[in-house]
Amino acid sequence: MHRETEHNRLQLLGSALAALLGGCVTADVEQFRQSGTGIEENEAVVILTRTDYSDEQAEVGFTKCMGDALARGQQPLTLHSQQEFMDGLFPYFEPRLAPTSADALPELLGHPGVAEKIAETSVRYVVWVDGGTETVDQGGSMTCAFSLGGGGCFGLNWWERDSSYEASIWDLKNPGAAGNISADASGTSYVAGLIVPIPIIARTQKAACEGLAQQLKKFLVAEDATGQQRVASPDP
Repeated sequence: MHRETEHNRLQLLGSALAALLGGCVTADVEQFRQSGTGIEENEAVVILTRTDYSDEQAEVGFTKCMGDALARGQQPLTLHSQQEFMDGLFPYFEPRLAPTSADALPELLGHPGVAEKIAETSVRYVVWVDGGTETVDQGGSMTCAFSLGGGGCFGLNWWERDSSYEASIWDLKNPGAAGNISADASGTSYVAGLIVPIPIIARTQKAACEGLAQQLKKFLVAEDATGQQRVASPDP
């Protein structure tokens, strides 16, 4: 009975520690606008990233998170499938020809027939995403021991992660770069060992995704070059 009571006390202490540490995330989002924007109900957005492995390649999970965030909530945007977009522009997304950055988009759009194929998709904006998430620091220690009488883990491990991404927006209706948005989120995660290991995870990638998507939606839908509200509506 005494052992069970002590076990419960340690679990409560672990829960209190989890609440105290909290897995806090700090995020910063910045934008640079080059031209006015706006989007009609019949226009779509496609999110692209590098198709080859690279330190600057945004993870598939991140671009999916962005797409989901853009397609829900107030003033949802229409997202065009990345794979369908690339398949429709064959062979320009084959490994030897695929663009590796937003700077290569003008060259892609300059190929014969590409503009016409894109027009068939109703895509108005190409959003090129670069970046990634990495562990920048870590430390701590934890030991675990088990016996017939019981066991557990004691100690504390921690690691700091940084998620840094940039979205470059290309307007196909008024050909040219519309601007770019960057999001950086950092946070420290913990695993506290008090009999049972208790993870407290700082979800930096999710914070960067949601911050970038929220600002991108405002950038495309709600503002012009002067910063005034501009909610587009279908042509009469």
